[in-house]
Amino acid sequence: MPFCTLHFAGPPVRALFVATALFAVMSAGASPANEAPPLQAGAAAVDVTPREFPVNMPGGFSANFAEGAHDPLYSRALVLDDGTTTLALVVVDNLGIAREMGDEAKALAAEQTGIPAERILLAATHTHSAPAANVTGGSEPAVAYRTVLLEGIVESIVQAQQALRPAAVGHGAHPLPEEVFNRRWFLKPGKMQPNPFGEMDQVRMNPGTSPDVLDRPAGPTDPDVTILSVRDATSRRPLALFANYTLHYVGATPRGLVSADYFGEFARLMPSRLRAGEDFVAMMSNGASGDINNIPFLVTRPPREPFEQIRIVARKAADAAWFAHRDIESHRADARLGMLQREVTLPMRRPTEAQIEWAKGVLAVTGEEERAKLPRLAEAYARRTLNLAEADETLGVLVQAVRIGDLAVCALPFEVLVEIGLDLKQRSPFPRTMVIGIANGYHGYLPTPEQHKLGGYETWMGTCRVAEDSSVILTDNLLEMLTELAKEPG
Repeated sequence: MPFCTLHFAGPPVRALFVATALFAVMSAGASPANEAPPLQAGAAAVDVTPREFPVNMPGGFSANFAEGAHDPLYSRALVLDDGTTTLALVVVDNLGIAREMGDEAKALAAEQTGIPAERILLAATHTHSAPAANVTGGSEPAVAYRTVLLEGIVESIVQAQQALRPAAVGHGAHPLPEEVFNRRWFLKPGKMQPNPFGEMDQVRMNPGTSPDVLDRPAGPTDPDVTILSVRDATSRRPLALFANYTLHYVGATPRGLVSADYFGEFARLMPSRLRAGEDFVAMMSNGASGDINNIPFLVTRPPREPFEQIRIVARKAADAAWFAHRDIESHRADARLGMLQREVTLPMRRPTEAQIEWAKGVLAVTGEEERAKLPRLAEAYARRTLNLAEADETLGVLVQAVRIGDLAVCALPFEVLVEIGLDLKQRSPFPRTMVIGIANGYHGYLPTPEQHKLGGYETWMGTCRVAEDSSVILTDNLLEMLTELAKEPG
């Protein structure tokens, strides 16, 4: 740049001017000392398929043992670091991870990575073709699986942190309405059967597909596939994709084999959708899908071979994620992070004296002929009722709220009914909000007070263990947390 000499009453001040000008030029091209460092991200997937069999999978109210694996189960982790806050989002192909085991995994990961345990979100996909994460005990294969799972969760977080690199994030959503259906239905007059307690509900879960029986669904659906996209800040190549869909699971997996269901197949397909490299990690989390499944009520679907419908749903979800990704206007390397966690104390449901006497009476029936006259599942729910009578009066549960730029994530440790997720999304102060169920523990179903009035499986005592206003309590807490996060710059 040209220099000039300024003359005042005193000596020339050219040197001072040059120094000042050079300082201004250098300052314009450099980051201020107090400017936040760029965002970093890393992702990893670790195989947590059981090594020993048989292992017990969910089978309704009967045993269902797997003798092998159809496709692998993974713990997938995404670590984000903005220089001030480091957090981890982890999704595990599992029925549900008990609070105690999740806390143990977080503590171990915190020791090895320095990421605070309260900044780790740990969610299960709730695939019904994988074991639950038992706290302790069980058969030798179950004990061995617990070790594999615990070590795999921790290792996925460690590897994701080790993979940190400068990154940028964006988010989007695209609807996929044709694969989600509310499974709670009002039936036509005279079609309802007594529930296990000998009472008549107003709605029934999974009532079949006959138009002679079905009247109308008892609730809405949430059609969106919502995504968080992470890419390398320099090359712009995709690094990770964290997705969320409000679909319970698909099912119809090969009998006797563990499977990650559509969550795993989605993760397998996404690298090809985004033309990503070998280090790319995709993961699908379960939304507020406690009353949402993949059964097209009032529609006759052609027969499918085992795993075929899973592939269909995963392919459509991957396509929807691709459309959501395509429509992201920008990825931000300056996105700020925030994460809040609260332990909320909820009242437990308490059976009345009449309900306790009913339960004792059911379990006192001994003759086969008399037992056959009991309502279906009466004995199972009689035991659950007595268990609740002896349980603690309150339950402490973890809820988390996460901020990633202008995307919010809410996590609840329940099978959350869809209305709760929709309500959080609508009332959130963020432009887009993702709701994850079965996260940081598993405590049964979480209906709204309005759905409690209708009855049905999701509201039965023993299926839902917390008080009928628990969804309101948790929603209020999460909205307060989101509001606090929204006040932070970034």
